Amino acid sequence: MYDLIVIGGGPAGLTATIYAIRKRLNVLMLTKDLGGKTNYHLALPWVEDYQVIRGLEIVSKFRTELEYLAFAHQYDTAERIEKKDDHFLVTTKEGTTLEAKSVIVATGARQARMNVPGEKEFTMKGLCYSALSYAPLFIDKTVIVIGDDELALRSTAELATVAKHVYLVCGGDHVLDSPLWMRLQTSMNVTVLNGHQVVEVKGDEFARALVTKDPSGKIAEYEADGMFVEKGLVPQTDMLKDLVAMDERGRIIVDYANRTDIPGLFAAGDVTNGYAEQVLIAVGEGAKAALSAYEYLLPTLAITAAA
Repeated sequence: MYDLIVIGGGPAGLTATIYAIRKRLNVLMLTKDLGGKTNYHLALPWVEDYQVIRGLEIVSKFRTELEYLAFAHQYDTAERIEKKDDHFLVTTKEGTTLEAKSVIVATGARQARMNVPGEKEFTMKGLCYSALSYAPLFIDKTVIVIGDDELALRSTAELATVAKHVYLVCGGDHVLDSPLWMRLQTSMNVTVLNGHQVVEVKGDEFARALVTKDPSGKIAEYEADGMFVEKGLVPQTDMLKDLVAMDERGRIIVDYANRTDIPGLFAAGDVTNGYAEQVLIAVGEGAKAALSAYEYLLPTLAITAAA
């Protein structure tokens, strides 16, 4: 039986695993890859890598260390987590059942997609899914934001503070009753395309234009230096099967120490209701979760008596 199983190999999971190893816990990380979302980054023709704060140095160091420590990770996916007495059963996609005294869920969240022609081809080539990460790169540029909830409004407002012009493509043909919505309606450098449906993403090496259809069926094309799809995050929590408390968006509810409502079960990163969506924040959350798990496990760990 393991002391700890960490599920997910992104920034939060990697950090939690390394911290657990350094606390001399018997730990195993289950993941389909090492690095998670840090394996992808937005490419723009005018941007050099050094201009983006990604936390890659930390994550790369942890990833290299775990690649060397092969015993501490397994390339597999958790299909189900169950609580049995005072420990957990983790069933993997390969059919293995693993036992652990504690578990950290750091499976992240996938981006909601538009599912239109050109999206896949230009993902991270002028089109991406996090204005929060990349907005500072668009000073005096023209940008498009696609989405119609508070996340899209926030992204549009942040971009409008630096960009020359921002188009907000809202597919729902509705008005959100919020101060931010009212502000965007009157902003000189924001155009709200209410009720427009995205038809296609066009470009060359990079995404260059978005094709939309308005409520009357008219097709229009909008050129831009970059595009952000802000349609929300879908937390990866299928393996929990109602085991743990979640919020209305399906994110795992954690406290300040990344503890869930189930003793011994912790969570970190974008899968939680914490303020994440940034690599450096996920790294910190992973460290907190590991330290909390260690504190939980400490009464069960063997202590060597003095001679």
